[in-house]
Amino acid sequence: METGFSYTFPALRGWQASREYYVVMVPLRLIPKIFLFDEDEIPPEHRAQRIINRSRVPEIANYILENQKDYVFSSLTASVDGEVKFYPFSEDNQFKDLGNLVISLEARFLINDGQHRRAAIEEALKVAPELGKENISVVFFQDSGLKKSQQIFADLNRHAVNTTSSIGILYDHRDQLAMLTKELIAELPLLTRYTDKEKVSLSKNSPKIFALSNIHNTNQRLLNKKKGEFISDEERRFIHDFWLELTSSITEWQQVMQKELNARELRANYVVAHGVFLEAIGIIGRYLYLNYPSEWKTYINSLSNIDWSRENSVDWMGRAYGHSGRISKTNQTIQLTANLIKQKLSLPLTEQEKELEKILKIGV
Repeated sequence: METGFSYTFPALRGWQASREYYVVMVPLRLIPKIFLFDEDEIPPEHRAQRIINRSRVPEIANYILENQKDYVFSSLTASVDGEVKFYPFSEDNQFKDLGNLVISLEARFLINDGQHRRAAIEEALKVAPELGKENISVVFFQDSGLKKSQQIFADLNRHAVNTTSSIGILYDHRDQLAMLTKELIAELPLLTRYTDKEKVSLSKNSPKIFALSNIHNTNQRLLNKKKGEFISDEERRFIHDFWLELTSSITEWQQVMQKELNARELRANYVVAHGVFLEAIGIIGRYLYLNYPSEWKTYINSLSNIDWSRENSVDWMGRAYGHSGRISKTNQTIQLTANLIKQKLSLPLTEQEKELEKILKIGV
């Protein structure tokens, strides 16, 4: 191989399944140049595994651009179809796996893991080319003819387990809504004691009432905010005051705090122990915030007069739960639950909410 017509990277050599692989540091500016995504170059059987979800790319690119001092990316994994040579710096046993990796310019590269990161890096460099001097680690596997790339892709993803949305919120120290939600849970005794910060759904025997993700989703509905959006001091005060009022207005929650009822009994017998109720209340709270800014507390206090029992099938069947009795949390059941709560509080329905009620009656 002619070294003048090749890529040369400082590399660390390793072994897996009796095969060599290499870990190299690649400047970001080279990522779009090396890892071209030309579908004419890649056989259809490989392309089918790698259709980019373009809607994800701007989000990842913005993550880089908005956090240039502390963004973090895991390694890309790629197959190399072409001539590859590893030249150790020393034959000493301690250093024989440190050296230069030389790859022919004619080699083809196929990303097995990290295609969206590659595309996001390309977009970020258009806005901030100074990022090009930074590096990302790339794990290279030699794969003549790219014959093993599909299996590599399958193996890399076989045991991948996504974190729960609650864990994602718990570990997020940038997003204002996530931070506000965690502050709220730490401040209010009921939420502190009875919020599960890891799970998104609670088992019937769980000692908790709420999932962190449900409280976060409720706050999203209360403020009509998306991830990363600014939250004003006024909105922060409203969120705090709203939950303070809500937690004191739901009689059944107070019974749990006073040990008159346990969490398992609450989930089994009342709709107020479920995410469909919380998010419905988020819709109600948003409506009150916009339309009754000086009277909303009165309406929230009136929630104590509503029969939240799951035995109250006249009210909650077809809304919070189906004919099987199983709680159902979809956008439609959340809205239908909110509709009934609005009616119980003598609040008017919007035209869209009225249309949904007509659909419910037809279904019944």
